[in-house]
Amino acid sequence: MVTAMMELVMGQRAASEVVGQTGILKVQTGEAPGYHDITDLVQRFLEASQVTMGQLVVFSRHTTAPIWVNENEPLLLIDVRKFLDRLTPRGADYLHNEFDIRTVNMSEDECPNGHAHIAHGFMGGASATIPVIGGKMALGRYQSIFLVELDRPRPREVVLQALGLVHEEGKTEGKTRGGNGTEPPGPW
Repeated sequence: MVTAMMELVMGQRAASEVVGQTGILKVQTGEAPGYHDITDLVQRFLEASQVTMGQLVVFSRHTTAPIWVNENEPLLLIDVRKFLDRLTPRGADYLHNEFDIRTVNMSEDECPNGHAHIAHGFMGGASATIPVIGGKMALGRYQSIFLVELDRPRPREVVLQALGLVHEEGKTEGKTRGGNGTEPPGPW
């Protein structure tokens, strides 16, 4: 049997309104795999949106550049690179790379990137939804948000969307039962 304690985050309903804000983050990527830590840029967007309690969606518009939430620790990033190289080697035989038989979703600058599409699925996907509490992302102590380049250097776009409550002064006087309102509730 699992026993859990739940803490509730209480906002100021009377002094709040629901808003949505959308933005596009443009990132020029480098060599693949490349880990672009966009956490600080996403937090700046969130602060500009003035959403103090709600959700933040971080969405990559690309099928070879996923959003990945994990620890920004250099040795871990090397381990992930080695793992992806074993799991989806660049030089392996992928039908997606057979341009003489492939007939859909072709562009003039198409390159052999079957490995990058497959690795994308193992990295977590195109988006992450992050709770917003007290105007801050409720990320764990070591969590960072990455745009991961799996293909080749090029301009990439990340759609950011904040949806939630905005206190009339831009800050929620949130209170956490049993806490100070700055840390996300838990454990569940």
